[in-house]
Amino acid sequence: MTQTKAERSAAAKKAAATRKRNEAKAEAAASDRGKKAAATRQSKAAKQSADQAKRSAGQAKQTAAEAKDSTGSAVGSLANAAKSAGDAALKAGKSVASRVRSGF
Repeated sequence: MTQTKAERSAAAKKAAATRKRNEAKAEAAASDRGKKAAATRQSKAAKQSADQAKRSAGQAKQTAAEAKDSTGSAVGSLANAAKSAGDAALKAGKSVASRVRSGF
């Protein structure tokens, strides 16, 4: 049984629509993967900053305990700890925002 020109045209239109849907679906999936990867990178960076803040705070405490007269060093360590803690909070916020946009 041969196809008429109209049947071939209808089949071609249907195939084109299917290809377009599949392409859009693939692009959306790729975008989600990228957002999730970014959120993971950002959360790891936030964890590293938090760990650095903990180390700096511990170092400040140790420095203050060892040498009460070297307040400059202790203050510097506390400043580093505060900066790292702030950096960790910022990075954690970015990570959460990226996660929310990607829909987990």
